[in-house]
Amino acid sequence: MSTLSPAPSVATLAVGLLERIDVLADQLAVRIVDRIEVYRLEYIVDRRELKSSLIANMNQILGRLSGDREIELSAPRETGRARAEQDMPLPEVLRAYRLGFAFLWRRLLGAARSSGQRTVDALLDTATTIWEIADDVSLAVTEAYREAMSERMIAADRRRSGLLSAILDGPGSGSHSAWEVARLLDLPYDGTFLVLVAEAVDGNSAPLPHLEDRLRQLDVGSAWRSQPDHEIGVLSLGRRRDPAEVLAAVRKVAIGRIGVSPVFARLDGAPRALRLAHVALETLSPGTASICQLADEPNIDLLVRDRDTTRRFVLRVLGGVLALPDYERTTLLATATAWIQARGSAAEAGRLLYCHENTVRGRIHRLEQHLGGTLDDPRNLGDLTTALQAIRMFPEFGQPIPATA
Repeated sequence: MSTLSPAPSVATLAVGLLERIDVLADQLAVRIVDRIEVYRLEYIVDRRELKSSLIANMNQILGRLSGDREIELSAPRETGRARAEQDMPLPEVLRAYRLGFAFLWRRLLGAARSSGQRTVDALLDTATTIWEIADDVSLAVTEAYREAMSERMIAADRRRSGLLSAILDGPGSGSHSAWEVARLLDLPYDGTFLVLVAEAVDGNSAPLPHLEDRLRQLDVGSAWRSQPDHEIGVLSLGRRRDPAEVLAAVRKVAIGRIGVSPVFARLDGAPRALRLAHVALETLSPGTASICQLADEPNIDLLVRDRDTTRRFVLRVLGGVLALPDYERTTLLATATAWIQARGSAAEAGRLLYCHENTVRGRIHRLEQHLGGTLDDPRNLGDLTTALQAIRMFPEFGQPIPATA
């Protein structure tokens, strides 16, 4: 910031302009409106507010040149904040200040020439100080403008995050219905949706850098809620966008674990989708940059509600199989999965496994021995189907256990 004292003759020029500041403000306002198109839109900046701002800024600039005081920056700071709140482009705001300084310089120079060559020389000697003041003022405007815009963005993000919480946390979590929140977030209420839960790897990096840009390119809408450990997003895929294409875009930017819900059709299904996305993330190995999406299968809500209970259920049903040597354990589990997928057809399961149907029957017989009952019993078949489904969702449940267990 400039601290040089102006020459007495320059101070006299500044005082003379201060005495005419009302007229000068009118003249400068006309020049700004004529040169800068956005200032012609009075619903953004009306003429009275523009003139008031010009007077405040010129008072502080000319007051510094008059030697009356150090330059104050409250006026440019207030102007910067006001223009940010009015959504005025920053380059146009700074252009108005450049026009203002050029206008004051011409008025000072004209008054100096009327006073004589010595005054002109003194003004020229002060030119560096004037342009230093211009730099200080421009910097104050820019900083205040950016601070105000940052505050607006933070406030908008908080409001959007709060609205999204009303969807993710379910009924009773806010004053708006899911339909109202969808409208406020500019998302459809019906459509094709996913919930993502992305693990925050560290406090300095976004879990999904630049993902929103990629989603916009795919015409996928999104709303986000940031938490200390996770970034949570609701994605609206429209009715034509392939979820696999969207997840491919997510995978490209992932730097940590990401859990993805099954596809759901209405925003009021987001609370359930969020629970399933959290479960999907927990199935991934810590420290990996990987993605997992749960399928919306029968019993999924029961299986994910209490993982310890689900683990005990798997051990009760398949404990004998899990205690077998690796090859036999994996063979029997794969055969059981193929046999159920083939709806109990040994021939079809054999085609899936590339083995003879008698081989499948023999393995199913050994499986029944470890299950302690025949699969002709619907209860045993139901338990096996559910246990295999749990292993698909939580692969660690299918890991070997000691035979003594």
